[in-house]
Amino acid sequence: MHLDVLITGGWVVDGTGAPPFRADVGIVDGRIAAVGRLRTSATRRLQGEPGQSDPTAPVAETSVAAGDARDPSQSGADPAGPYDVVRAATVVDATGRYVLPGLVDCHAHGDAVVFDPEIQLAALRQGVTTFVLGQDGLSFAPTTTRAGFEYASRYFAAVNGAHPRVDGPVTVSELLDGYDRATALNTAYLLPHGTIRFDVIGPAERPADPAELRTMRERVERGLSEGAAGLSSGLEYAPGRYADAAELAYLCEPLGGLPYVTHMRGYGATAATGMAEAAEIGLRSGAPVHVSHYHGPASTLLPLLDDARRRDVDLTFDTYPYLRSSTILAMVVLPSWVPAADPERAVAALRAEPERLARDWAGFAGLWGRITLSHAPGFEWAEGMTLPDAAERHGTDPAGFCRTLLIETRLEAGCVAARPDEGPEGEASVRAILRDPGHTGGSDGIYVGGHPHPRGFGAFARYLGRHVRELGDLTWEQAAVHLASHPARRFRLPERGLVRPGQVADVIVVDPLRVADTATYENPRSVGVGIDDVLVSGVPVLAGGRLTGATPGRALRPV
Repeated sequence: MHLDVLITGGWVVDGTGAPPFRADVGIVDGRIAAVGRLRTSATRRLQGEPGQSDPTAPVAETSVAAGDARDPSQSGADPAGPYDVVRAATVVDATGRYVLPGLVDCHAHGDAVVFDPEIQLAALRQGVTTFVLGQDGLSFAPTTTRAGFEYASRYFAAVNGAHPRVDGPVTVSELLDGYDRATALNTAYLLPHGTIRFDVIGPAERPADPAELRTMRERVERGLSEGAAGLSSGLEYAPGRYADAAELAYLCEPLGGLPYVTHMRGYGATAATGMAEAAEIGLRSGAPVHVSHYHGPASTLLPLLDDARRRDVDLTFDTYPYLRSSTILAMVVLPSWVPAADPERAVAALRAEPERLARDWAGFAGLWGRITLSHAPGFEWAEGMTLPDAAERHGTDPAGFCRTLLIETRLEAGCVAARPDEGPEGEASVRAILRDPGHTGGSDGIYVGGHPHPRGFGAFARYLGRHVRELGDLTWEQAAVHLASHPARRFRLPERGLVRPGQVADVIVVDPLRVADTATYENPRSVGVGIDDVLVSGVPVLAGGRLTGATPGRALRPV
């Protein structure tokens, strides 16, 4: 047998829920050709530690027995053969390491930054091979008007950033084609409801009329035909918050088994309201429901999941393993009378009514100290500072500085916000929620700004290092299901999510004793450790912990 790549000596965690077993993985033409006991004669060898790759080094013959589920630290050849001898152009030595399917980040704001090698490295060093984009109801496509494109770009500039290759209205097909083979990561894309709504209705703070609904639904149907993997909503953002359940259910009807992915209208103390609406939309439309960044007290959130499932709602969700959130500052602090869907009018209102704003913010004394600025164009000196600290340096109070910041940045300011339940109780809730069988991983990674939330650089490494190895919240086989095969099924990603013959070879090699996150709130851009070798479509994209420069990532259209 002639292989392009052979991963040898590792323990396969295949994504089916089966325990780890000793096996080699052979790859041909971007697909997994064999999983089992293989013996090699190779021309090039890759190893997991930086500086250990040597194209001239001899490759020892390796024999391994499938089905042996001992600890990977107890490595060594099993009793030999007979075995067929195969030749491989490249060998990855996975001795003492686990071989998993590539992980799927079910909620990533990489729409514009996925082309950036720094972001690709941050994802791959965590084992993430696929980003699901188009989150929270706001992204670049589909747009047919300049106003629609500029709104989606400007309102979410502190979240998605500016797209480096698109500067005007764009279709879903065009956007996906721009990602295809242009990055080391795969991408899937959700239709953003807020973008579609603004493109049709503009910033109107009212229900859509029948003609507008028909136009929006036509946009949904076309976007699905062009390869979208579902429909997303952001019901705490403008203009999504102006839509009712009837509008959303009508737009979800064409999904055909693809998920309705929602940033709900409420979390934490108001999660029951948000979940009730999400369940109603799912039941009325027949669409599966996937809740984004599901966070809050487990004593509240887990019964809501159970109640929805008893009503026959097909329900999944994603989480990130941190207690602080991150979003645009405007969403956190602006009162409802400020027309956030129209930034020019919003800025004018902030300028014209400082007294009214001060009255609304009079009770925010406990909030200001929980806000850290992540993105503040023109005020970069304040990034990484709390609002009170930045205000003091600016020579004003927190409310006055916040108003100035929103006006001067035209609402383009981002923040990290500590939750009220930060502490042992909140950590216990994170652990309980991620053990639910409907759970998937979503970093909610925002990469814009000088001091972003660390979750984009560490969420999946933290899952594996802290919640699998250290705390035992998930076994390795459960982690492969939650973080790879389950999301691949949910978004119908073609032939991904398993280490099995015939599957596309998105494969990661994990050191189970070393994998960990290193990003912190103080140093948020530090990349993970313990994942040094990653293949996408059978092509090494990370070798010895470094990017190879290959860009085999595909724009994934659901099947």
